[in-house]
Amino acid sequence: MSPVVLDMDRIIDDRRTRIIVCCGSGGVGKTTAAASIGLRAAERGRQACVLTVDPARRLAQSMGLTSLDNTPRRVEGVDTANGGSLHAMMLDMKRTFDEIVEAHADPDRAAQILANPFYQSLSSSFAGTQEYMAMEKLGQLRHAEEWDLIVVDTPPSRSALDFLDAPQRLGRFLDGRLIRLLTVPAKAGMSYMKVLNAGFSMMTSALTKILGAQVLKDAQTFVTALDTMFGGFRERAEGTYRLLQAPGTAFLVVAAPEPDALREASYFVERLDAERMPLAGLILNRVHKSPAGRLSAARSLAAAETLDMQDRPNDPNGPDVSSPRYSVAAAALRMHAERMQLGKRESRLAEHFTSAHPAIPVAEVVAQPEDVHDLEGLRVIGTILSRPGS
Repeated sequence: MSPVVLDMDRIIDDRRTRIIVCCGSGGVGKTTAAASIGLRAAERGRQACVLTVDPARRLAQSMGLTSLDNTPRRVEGVDTANGGSLHAMMLDMKRTFDEIVEAHADPDRAAQILANPFYQSLSSSFAGTQEYMAMEKLGQLRHAEEWDLIVVDTPPSRSALDFLDAPQRLGRFLDGRLIRLLTVPAKAGMSYMKVLNAGFSMMTSALTKILGAQVLKDAQTFVTALDTMFGGFRERAEGTYRLLQAPGTAFLVVAAPEPDALREASYFVERLDAERMPLAGLILNRVHKSPAGRLSAARSLAAAETLDMQDRPNDPNGPDVSSPRYSVAAAALRMHAERMQLGKRESRLAEHFTSAHPAIPVAEVVAQPEDVHDLEGLRVIGTILSRPGS
């Protein structure tokens, strides 16, 4: 049974599609796929912005930019004949956190929060901050209405879908026992602290020993200063989550025809289905097609063996083994056999995926001779995606 074919141009040209999310494991060409889709959309008339959450620099290089930061940068060299444009940016989770504080707190309180050592640590390295800030930035871009299509390149591996848990994770953090404990001293005052039971005092003492008195004080000050903003964080994250579930969003799973990558792809498909996220299809990247012709892998190897036998000297006056006559032909036959075997192995792996997920549209991108490093290379990938079944 042939898989349903993914038509990328149909998705791009549908003006109701406002967000495309590319997810997949590391090393499968997900960043290149996202950039190619963004470029093709721009050259077909969309106002497109590519947001990468992956810290890799390849997106900037392929788009001719010296660097990417938290501000969308216009990409030059894009064909604007159809009225489109392309911008690109890379998530800076600390800067995004800073922007939220500055936008939702008065100047004095914002300055207090930004200068707090606990906040500086939290905004740079706290588990889950990157995923939550990706949700924030996506929401900001979508509501800015400056772009009619946002293409998101997510982090590699299963953390690519961790941003789906951001609202719940944030809620658990904000409602957690430790946060409530830290807010009590500042809210209640020292007089109330004196009447707390011995268990609470022991807890505070233990935290002081673990964190240090200054760190605990910084944490208490930070939590108290940020307390009025907690509801806004959760509300915006939940709003972006609902946006991802809406019909205007299309998720694309990117994979290579390799066992581990396709196992991860199956996980993504099942997770997206469980979260009721709109899955548009699978991009199977770096596919090796079996060479055309009737010479099988087995016959190629047999012919190479025959040529090797021809080159072996039977007597002292035989051919010079240092420069065998048929070495190039034998090497070509072995290369042909390897390509045939690789193509068949990848085809079997792809068939295993499509048999497990028969309704998922698939687009295959043939492996390119070299890595994509410029706009022209991105156009080639975009063209392949636009020709379903070719």
